[in-house]
Amino acid sequence: MKFNLSKEQRQLMVEDIQHFFLNERDEEISEFAAENFLEFFKNTLASHFYNHAVNDAITVLQTQYSSIEEEVRTLEHPIRR
Repeated sequence: MKFNLSKEQRQLMVEDIQHFFLNERDEEISEFAAENFLEFFKNTLASHFYNHAVNDAITVLQTQYSSIEEEVRTLEHPIRR
C-alpha cells in the first residue's frame, strides 16, 4: 500500500518509535533505525490495519443504511383494496 506522510507526521512517528523503544525496551535507537522501523511497518503491517478499518467502516455504513431504510419505509402509505 502506498501512502505519503507529511514531513511533520513522519517526524512525530519516528519520535514515537524512539520513545517506545526507550520506555518499553530501555533501548535507545537512532533516528535512522526508527525510520527503518517505520518503513517496515508501513510496507508490511499497515495494510492489515487499513483493511480492518475499511471493514469497520463497511459495518458502520451497513448499520446506518439499515436504519435509514427503516425510516424511509415508515413513509409508505397503506394500499387499500
